[in-house]
Amino acid sequence: MQKIIIILPLLTRPKKNSQNIIWNKNTGKPMIIQSKQYLEFEKMCKPFLSKYSNLKINQPINLKCTFYVPDKRVRDLTNLLNSIQDVLVRYRVLMDDNYNVVKSVDGSRIIYEKGKEFTIVEIEETKEWKRKEKWKEHTQM
Repeated sequence: MQKIIIILPLLTRPKKNSQNIIWNKNTGKPMIIQSKQYLEFEKMCKPFLSKYSNLKINQPINLKCTFYVPDKRVRDLTNLLNSIQDVLVRYRVLMDDNYNVVKSVDGSRIIYEKGKEFTIVEIEETKEWKRKEKWKEHTQM
């Protein structure tokens, strides 16, 4: 697999900090739903990610995300990464975001650039996967 670079020309909305608790009418119990802001972000990603939906990556990868933000507000990198991973799964770029697929997020960071809002997502096969494939080839000879 070659390195895949996806540019999302919009600011990533964190999923965790924008959840709402509502009461389920059928069960009478509380349940957590995503906010309108996050759901709108998810919809806005569709035109940029739908062309990659045929990838359905299910092998170990490094997911590097660079978040360009327009202001110096304090942000949580792990929340932004969770949102990106969930959107990539939603649009079938990744089959899952568990530890068997997303082995690392090395190199991910938040960069302040006044007035700029976009995210660069880089997906690359991990070296661990390449080593396992070479080992399989070697042992099958």
